[in-house]
Amino acid sequence: MIASRNTGAVAAAATLLAAAPLSAIFQTWTWLIQCAITVAVVAGVAALTRLVRAPLWGQVLGMLAALLLALTWLFPSGGELLAFLPTPATIGHFADLLSGSMQDMRSYGVEVPDTDPLLFITVLGVGGVAVLVDVLAVGLRRPALAGLPMLAIYSVPVAVYVDSVPPVPFVVGAAGFLWLLVSDNVDRVRRFGRRFTGDGRDVDVWEASPLASAGRRLAVVGVVVAVALPLAVPGMTGGLLDTLSGGTGNGSGTGRGAGGSTGRVDLFASLAGQLNQSEVADLVKVTTSEPDPFYLRFAVADELRPSGFQARTPSGRPANQDLPEPKAQLGPGVQQARYQATVEVTKSLNMSLMPVYAEPVRTKDLNGNWRYDSDRQVVFSNRENSRGRKYSFDYVRSTYTPAALRAAAPLPADHSLRRDLTTTPVPVPEVEELVKGLTQGKRTDYDRVLAIYQHFSADNGFSYRLSTESGSSGQDIVNFLINKVGYCQQYAAAMAWLVRAAGIPARVAFGFTNGSKRDGDTYTLTNLNLHAWTEVYFDRIGWVPFDATPAYGVPGSTRSAWAPDTDAPEPSTPETGATDSPTGPDSSAGPAGPDNADRDTDSGLSLGAEKPAEQSPVWPWWTAGVLALLALLAVPALRRLALRRRRAGRADTTAAIAVPGDTQSADGGRVMVVEADASRARADAHAAWAELLDTLVDFKVRVDQTETPRATADRLVRETLADDTAAVGAARLLGRAEERARYARNPLTGEPLPPALRAVRGALATRADRRTRLIATVLPPSVLLRWRIALADASGRLVALTGRVRYRLLRWNPRRVLADRAAR
Repeated sequence: MIASRNTGAVAAAATLLAAAPLSAIFQTWTWLIQCAITVAVVAGVAALTRLVRAPLWGQVLGMLAALLLALTWLFPSGGELLAFLPTPATIGHFADLLSGSMQDMRSYGVEVPDTDPLLFITVLGVGGVAVLVDVLAVGLRRPALAGLPMLAIYSVPVAVYVDSVPPVPFVVGAAGFLWLLVSDNVDRVRRFGRRFTGDGRDVDVWEASPLASAGRRLAVVGVVVAVALPLAVPGMTGGLLDTLSGGTGNGSGTGRGAGGSTGRVDLFASLAGQLNQSEVADLVKVTTSEPDPFYLRFAVADELRPSGFQARTPSGRPANQDLPEPKAQLGPGVQQARYQATVEVTKSLNMSLMPVYAEPVRTKDLNGNWRYDSDRQVVFSNRENSRGRKYSFDYVRSTYTPAALRAAAPLPADHSLRRDLTTTPVPVPEVEELVKGLTQGKRTDYDRVLAIYQHFSADNGFSYRLSTESGSSGQDIVNFLINKVGYCQQYAAAMAWLVRAAGIPARVAFGFTNGSKRDGDTYTLTNLNLHAWTEVYFDRIGWVPFDATPAYGVPGSTRSAWAPDTDAPEPSTPETGATDSPTGPDSSAGPAGPDNADRDTDSGLSLGAEKPAEQSPVWPWWTAGVLALLALLAVPALRRLALRRRRAGRADTTAAIAVPGDTQSADGGRVMVVEADASRARADAHAAWAELLDTLVDFKVRVDQTETPRATADRLVRETLADDTAAVGAARLLGRAEERARYARNPLTGEPLPPALRAVRGALATRADRRTRLIATVLPPSVLLRWRIALADASGRLVALTGRVRYRLLRWNPRRVLADRAAR
């Protein structure tokens, strides 16, 4: 009974540890306190029912009743008896909480607040899992099956979490499951009394048997590999487009490569990276009543890091309700027009965001799972994705004149946007100096932003290219401002950084340009039209877009009256509120489109340099990698060659010593007699025999370590070398030398062992096929066998050392100390 109570307590603790991944969902730890109370009540009642020897069904009923009492006390309805006895009103209250939890799950995005419905369903689920784990681990003695309900807890954050679930909570849950397995193993051993080793020594119950130790080590290694392997794989979260795999517009903002599933977009505007556009995939079809629409957007990144802008988790109201009106106040130079649009997302685009034009005011064909964040002006969902959806919405297009933006007053210092969206992660002297020079003498926020915007022009050396260049400054923003080459991510992130450094709120928006596929009022947008631009906040006006990316590199680029194309050969003077849009389907690309821009390696001028900044060649790295791989593959062959030469060098030397003789020479001196060195001769014979055995292993000839040297030589002659007289004699010589070295008083001396080895090796090579000879030369099996044996020996010594250390530590085990004192 004590063992059952111990296993029950471990099962309860393991359940709480398995609930650790839920920490990724909630904002606070209230859920953990309530779950701990519930699991403790359930485990306590289970222990009491086992104490009175109740049957398994009685234990289950007792745990369910304990769960009901705990829920009644934690989530009262007000009509309970004695504050914890449920009534029919309590059951109705629980039903209301369940229905409310469904609504809250649709309303809130992770991380969620501590609402009673969400806490109730969480405590109910963890308490139910605690009952199942106790029944499986204690009642049915099947602790391995208890991992299934624990895994069900972990599947909850995996299902609702938009990003990947952190690995640490999974490790905590896995540790609880391993603890449960170990506790059950100890409990099973206790049922059979004391254990004994092969040498007759009694073993404490807590000292692991070899099989149990091996099982636990395998379990620990499996968990470590499951956690560490995904962390060791190169990161996949580099840039805006880097998860559109298969060549459909892959961009790696960190320069570490691209990857991910097709149609998944990583919302990170980095300041370094590579954009590969080899294939084209249709992502969105949009039909709008606006003659010249601006960019279709779907996300905003407003958290600035040293490597770029990161998108934070949005929050807002249901998108199927009336949405707030635009914040811009109408006045001189500010115009607004209402339009309608219909968007059809293809199956190639898969994300939890809906592409819409800025400032939507009403949506159609969207359910309550889709939310609208009015601050970021994005439509998102924590439950569904946009793949294959079709929907409509009304939106307001706001246009501004430069005079209207120039009249906007600076935001107060205590304004929330100025506090939150003007901070930079680290002070960068180069950026501060550049911003100070650009904004010097500018009296309005718009003039400061316009000066920064105009800095990213061809006149200042900036050009469009599908990759950035590395630099020596150690900071991506400085490298980009010096190299002055990149694509939309770098331009948008750099301008937003500089605007923030000037004390003006700025962020990066993600979306699509208008592209070059237009059929009437319908635009077909592909992966080549994915784009990023900068948005700047002006007081009483709102967020105003600025696209600093060179227009010639962006198909479907759109410019406005307040942010004209600085690289246009002839500056245009558009009408008030109008935009400069391409007049033809391909006019935005031009002869220097994205592909041509990528080949233009002489357009990136570095600041203060006499020559254009060239991209470092990659062939030295490939060459170094190939050489390193060849060197690694050559290690076994070099090891075999070195071992063969060492053995041959030993056998080539004369194994003899000079000793004084019994006779005298003519001049009266003692005659020196040269005799064979027995110890040296034995060592030479052993070296030659070891080389022969390695040669047999290399050429796949069976080696039996239980045979005598003569029996091995006879079998080699009989099975392999029967028709080669020279090789037969050489093999018998080697066998006789080893036999004499092992068993005779005087070893064999004076025989040429190295020529015998060469003769046997040549005969074996002649009879082997080409593949065997190649493997024996390049990847000798004898060397690999030696390494495997050495590794096994080292592992065995480590296990033995660990066992001795554990045995010494177990001498101070509290259980053993108390037992020894009781025995005295």
